[in-house]
Amino acid sequence: MPVLKDAAVSAVGLLALGKHTVAAQLPGIIKPRTRSIAIALTANCNLRCIGCRYGRDFMPGKQLSLAVVREILNDAADLRVHTARLYGGEPLLHPDLPAIVRHCIDVGIKPWVTTNGILLRRRIDELFEAGLREMTIGLYGTGEEYDEYVQRRGRFQELEKGLTYLRERYGNTIAIKLSYLITRFSCEISSLRNAFEMARHFRTFFSVDLVHYSLPYFTEGPDRYLQFTPTDELAIRHLADELLRIHTEHPEIYRESVVSIRAIPEWALRGPDMRVPCDMYNFLWIGADGSVQLCYAAFPLGNVNEKPLRDIAYQPAHIRAARDAFQLNCPNCHCERETRIQKHLPSRLAFGLRSPSLFPQTAHKADKSPVVEGDPSSGEMDHVESE
Repeated sequence: MPVLKDAAVSAVGLLALGKHTVAAQLPGIIKPRTRSIAIALTANCNLRCIGCRYGRDFMPGKQLSLAVVREILNDAADLRVHTARLYGGEPLLHPDLPAIVRHCIDVGIKPWVTTNGILLRRRIDELFEAGLREMTIGLYGTGEEYDEYVQRRGRFQELEKGLTYLRERYGNTIAIKLSYLITRFSCEISSLRNAFEMARHFRTFFSVDLVHYSLPYFTEGPDRYLQFTPTDELAIRHLADELLRIHTEHPEIYRESVVSIRAIPEWALRGPDMRVPCDMYNFLWIGADGSVQLCYAAFPLGNVNEKPLRDIAYQPAHIRAARDAFQLNCPNCHCERETRIQKHLPSRLAFGLRSPSLFPQTAHKADKSPVVEGDPSSGEMDHVESE
């Protein structure tokens, strides 16, 4: 019942807003409550993306065994974890991925896979049979733009073939989200429109990620040339205005909140100076070498090759890390930027009171090209994606 669901979501959002407002003065109320985990199954990758270190000098050759992942998932289920993000590296390179998906479901954890999609035609059948119904796919442009960024010729064509095969064989039974990476060089209206039209064509959800400055497995490129500078302010604000238009006309595909979209230029230009309390106290990250951290970027807590997850979670170091993350005693990345904005009253007031369009004078009519029939998916994709 959509009305009841919306009411429940609003109630939860208000509770979170109230909690973060009180915690700004009384940070002691912040405690770990792990409900989601991300498992980097392998550090191997079949692409060489300009902004990524996986497959090269980040945990080279490291990969979690099926036995170790099963133990992680068993402990996670006992800890009342709800969802598990399975990624890498490139998770479709892991030979036991279907068994891992199946084990997630067996222990009551909802799995979703983050992939580059190049191996979809080869592996989607066994993953569907195992029970996989949700995935996110990184998108770095379209056509030659994509191939240039991943430094492999012909890979965009492989991605398209994989998505075509998936939709023809399984229809809308698998929920997919295309996540468009915004860097200085993809921050163009035409590139964004092409990426969004791809989402419409393949009936997927759509989201955007910003180039990172703090995650250890990403890089900003030589001389930080992927990263935004003050001279890019006009471009990123125009892009945000286009995103507002897309959201207004297609909220069923691009579901980021208006408040969060309006904040995108500030995240891009201010970086770690964007002081919005972190909510990763609900999360744990496990690397391909077994290392456990509170989040993607910081707060090491242990290693599952030395100690089981059940003996790492909720220990004093975990409790301290949750509080330190909330207070931004860390590199202060923009992971989970939307949920953080939604829970931060000053940000909701600041970005909620702005005009509907960042550049009203440049607003334009929407492209009226036809949409492929059908909903983006028959499933739900309520996870907020970090790279």
